[in-house]
Amino acid sequence: MKLKTAISLVAWLIFAQSVAKAQSEFSIQGKVISDGKAVDGATIYLMKATDSAIFKTAISDANGNFDFQKTAAGTYRLSVFLIGYQTYKGPTFELDQKLMVPPIGLVALQTVLKEVNISAPRPFVQQKIDRTIVNPEALISNAGTTALEVLEKAPGVTIDQNGAINLKGQGTTIFIDDKPIYLSGSDLESYLRSLSSNTIDQIELMPNPPAKYDAAGNGGIINIRTKRTKIRGFNGAFNLNYAQGKYGRTVNSFNFNYRNNKLNLFGNLAFNTTNAFTDLTINRHFEDVKGNLKSNFIQQSFSRHTGRNHLLKLGADYYLSETGTIGINISGIYNPYSKVTEVSSRFSNAQDQLDSTIVAHNDQDQLFKNGGVNINFRQKLNKKGQELTADVDYLTYHTDNSQEFNNNSFLANGALKLNDLLTGKLPANIDIFSMKADYEHPMKNGLKLAAGLKSSYTNTDNVADYYYSANGATVVDYDKTNHFRYKENINAAYVNVNRDFKKFAVQLGLRLENTVADGHQLGNLKKPDSTFKRSYTDLFPTIYLQYKLDTADVNVFSINYGRRIDRPYYQNLNPFVSPIDKFTYYTGNPFLKPSFTNNIEFSHTYKSRFTTSISYSKTLDDVNETIEIVNGIYYSRPGNIGETTVKTLSVDANVDFAKWLSLNFSGQVSNIHSVSDFYTGLLDTEGTYFFIRPVFQFKFAKDWAAQLDGSYQSKLRSAQFDLGARGQVNVSGSKKLSPSTTVKLVVNDIFYTFKNTGVINNLNLTKADWTNINDSRNVVLSLSYRFGKNIAGQRRHNANGAQDEQNRVKN
Repeated sequence: MKLKTAISLVAWLIFAQSVAKAQSEFSIQGKVISDGKAVDGATIYLMKATDSAIFKTAISDANGNFDFQKTAAGTYRLSVFLIGYQTYKGPTFELDQKLMVPPIGLVALQTVLKEVNISAPRPFVQQKIDRTIVNPEALISNAGTTALEVLEKAPGVTIDQNGAINLKGQGTTIFIDDKPIYLSGSDLESYLRSLSSNTIDQIELMPNPPAKYDAAGNGGIINIRTKRTKIRGFNGAFNLNYAQGKYGRTVNSFNFNYRNNKLNLFGNLAFNTTNAFTDLTINRHFEDVKGNLKSNFIQQSFSRHTGRNHLLKLGADYYLSETGTIGINISGIYNPYSKVTEVSSRFSNAQDQLDSTIVAHNDQDQLFKNGGVNINFRQKLNKKGQELTADVDYLTYHTDNSQEFNNNSFLANGALKLNDLLTGKLPANIDIFSMKADYEHPMKNGLKLAAGLKSSYTNTDNVADYYYSANGATVVDYDKTNHFRYKENINAAYVNVNRDFKKFAVQLGLRLENTVADGHQLGNLKKPDSTFKRSYTDLFPTIYLQYKLDTADVNVFSINYGRRIDRPYYQNLNPFVSPIDKFTYYTGNPFLKPSFTNNIEFSHTYKSRFTTSISYSKTLDDVNETIEIVNGIYYSRPGNIGETTVKTLSVDANVDFAKWLSLNFSGQVSNIHSVSDFYTGLLDTEGTYFFIRPVFQFKFAKDWAAQLDGSYQSKLRSAQFDLGARGQVNVSGSKKLSPSTTVKLVVNDIFYTFKNTGVINNLNLTKADWTNINDSRNVVLSLSYRFGKNIAGQRRHNANGAQDEQNRVKN
């Protein structure tokens, strides 16, 4: 009934406004030229004369033309920006009728980028009908960070204590340049840490993505768009960063672009070092059936993480004609990684008298490699806007993981009881092939039609060979040794229509996806061979409605709905038993089912600066981490939680207190309710938490700027876990040494309060809690330098296109 009431209210508002007297509105048309020739791709800003606030933006077309439609009467001025030209700043004018602006002439710069001065920087957050746009460079504190750390500062995005990325409380799928990166778990974290923040142009947050995108991800999609210079000539940027916490590390990147005539070459290179630690304490208290304490198990571990991250992206576009382009993109990752963990485990009785101890030295060496090739084609069919695009992708991943768990067991008097060694070799391979095609067709009545097809094929091969050594003898550990193969084929088709009316906009989409999966555990001498097969077909509708109460976009109401699917990560289906230490194991679950979510959101935006939204989602068979204790051993495995409901109220605001002081605020309050059958009986948990992230920005004279920001998350209850409150305060400053060179200094987590704590519930006759501390307090020094010789000309690049599968690769 609540949903019907909300929809009725929106319909009533639309009807009431449609019969009200419309405000006067006019169009502004013009042309951008240079040396008598049309300029393509210039950004035209329509600004209010009173405060220079950006009211609307437009991009000049191939003929240099631009057009601002449905603009309310008022006093405005125009500003035009294009890299390689002097910024044009026009006089103020009154708009009270249709206006044809005289041709605007841009003056080309024949020098390097140090002559370029962008007078209208992009805001941190921009709202669209189906997504929120985040511009990371608007925050000083993003300097010298990685893509993972940038995501932590995006509105509505949280990263939990296991590194999982959530959007408005729901698990999300990560895309890079409209392509999923086919990773999860520690591999996804490693990839995002290898991507420098300086290579990121924008982040698109889509809780309910359009039908064009894969339906995977219950919390929608986060699409990271990387920088790609589009101007003629040779241009690029260096970014050098050094961070010092307890240990030092670097984040460095270089991006370039060369365009001349019909050929465009571009690339990104990144080299980062990992040098961090994890200080983890787990307390386990065992009870009898009456709830009395029987014994204690206190485990303390200190891990050093070191590694080198190498990332390379190279691409080329060839312009077959003014309307057709063919391109190729090649990418690669090479990440050697090492983790050394010292573990001390203490066993005691109910009176805390020592029973025994175990001291362990664990080594893990891993090499992660990824290679990818994309071939894309784009053809504009006519001047009306009909366009056909196609992409073919091949991706391959290879992981070599070597493990050693060396345990020394001691009696209470300190005498050595046993020395044992467990070694493991875990090679893994994943190959993904994907093809997709998209077609767009604008209609005469303003209706825009889009449709497309996609097919993907995935093949994974995982091997685990474990050996146990004790008392001078080494044997194969058949309980952990295994070989698992998995194949999957997903075929999809979609159709999407949208139209903008005077005050009303609508977008409707429908996507169909068919999945066929085949898993095979080969077994060993002690474990039998087993297989499973699944096939299912589902429809995923999306609806977006937007209504403007006035032509100046002062009040905008929106409502959207979408249905999503979350397929299990490839390795989560693998029934391997993989040790984390002697008393903690991770195991997969071949019986995992895909989860389905229905999302609905209602929002209001005021003057493009204040957005309030209410959302509701219900997930069936949500995949979540579960913990089970068997004979004192912890088993962590993914499981389906029967039903999870999330209700969220969120607020995003941008306030300019003065020319030198502004605030960007993001906050949300969420209620999570989970109900499911569980190992220990019925699981029924519910909790409400809040999250806030304020960012204060200060602008001073002589190109100085500063920023004070922070975040706080209250206690959170989700399924089996109670997560403790955590927060941090950061401060940063920047100095523009020249128009092409900027230096920044950032201090993160000044008070060292970003610590992970929690309690594990629903354990059999056991109480457990943990504390996890890492190297969150650090100082970052960043230097960025842009260079290039600019010649007139600009063109947008075609995004390429594999979809859902990449996000489901898990280490």
